[in-house]
Amino acid sequence: MDYASNPPGAIRRTKPRTSAPGDTTKSFAAVSRVVKETHLLDRTRVFYILLFSGLMLALGGAITGFILLGDSWFQLLIAAALGLIFTQFAFLAHEASHRQVFASGPANDRAGRFIATAIVGISYAWWMNKHSRHHANPNKVGKDPDIELDTISFQEKDAETARGLRALITRKQGYLFFPLLTFEGANLHVRSVAALFIREPVKGRWIELSTIAVRFIVVFGAIFWLLPLGMALAFIGVQMAVFGVYMGASFAPNHKGMPIVGADEKLDFFAKQVRTSRNISGGWWASALMGGLNYQVEHHLFPNMPRPHLAKARDIVREHCATLGVPYTETTLVESYSIVIGYLNRVGLSARDPFDCPMVNQFRRV
Repeated sequence: MDYASNPPGAIRRTKPRTSAPGDTTKSFAAVSRVVKETHLLDRTRVFYILLFSGLMLALGGAITGFILLGDSWFQLLIAAALGLIFTQFAFLAHEASHRQVFASGPANDRAGRFIATAIVGISYAWWMNKHSRHHANPNKVGKDPDIELDTISFQEKDAETARGLRALITRKQGYLFFPLLTFEGANLHVRSVAALFIREPVKGRWIELSTIAVRFIVVFGAIFWLLPLGMALAFIGVQMAVFGVYMGASFAPNHKGMPIVGADEKLDFFAKQVRTSRNISGGWWASALMGGLNYQVEHHLFPNMPRPHLAKARDIVREHCATLGVPYTETTLVESYSIVIGYLNRVGLSARDPFDCPMVNQFRRV
């Protein structure tokens, strides 16, 4: 396994101990038994009702502020607030997609599809497909869509193929990561809608297309009706930028810079999920900020566990990892960003300099 090198002290791991083959598989069965016995998989309806109600109140307040402010550049503050609120709704749709909210699968899908399409404006079917593949094989070459080539290269083989402008970006992609996230909001919307036009069957295709279309007509119609053209464009730009940065900054610490699993490598479920995931310390405030994604190890082991129970599951999982010597990674949010930036820059060094002479490079390697 290709372990990404991290700065000393940047991550905290459990002390390694010797474990016999097959122990990790038995460990997951033991962890699952303890989790079930302590009712950590039970639904927490009150929490999610309060969370949804709070977000709806926040959304209502932002809409009210938008109407009352009228033609004012203070509207950009409302746009930023909407970027934050839509991201929080996206976290909630993510939890519904994992069956964390309701006991019923169809109820979760209905809630998740409504939140994703009608409120956030992205395809729920696209997200389900992409994210399910990620959970099945996190950081595995050829399997995890989250490490496939996009604007950013997450693997050296992709960086090596970079040419022209992409090579220039790739070589400094760690430093450019957060600036590039300002475009990620628009990218998510475009890619999710484009996925609804593929020839393969898509569950709820026309429901999602019609809902997203109505949502954008209403939102863009209100923005361009109440605001001058320049201010309206700035409003949309700020909202999308905040949404993209917040989403990217919340999901990036989870796996970027963690071990990459080769296409032919075989790992049992427990080892695969724990070794490729990174937790973010901070407790309740980190959980509120990141929608529970700070407990990434536990989320990957028990994807249908409600957010309020993840902290207790962390203690159980850490104890088992310490017993078996399975690396359990946890770091602060700031340290995780440093690790991600460093990792992306190391990968980016594989990008070919478009101004390098191939003949000179050949002699350099001799």
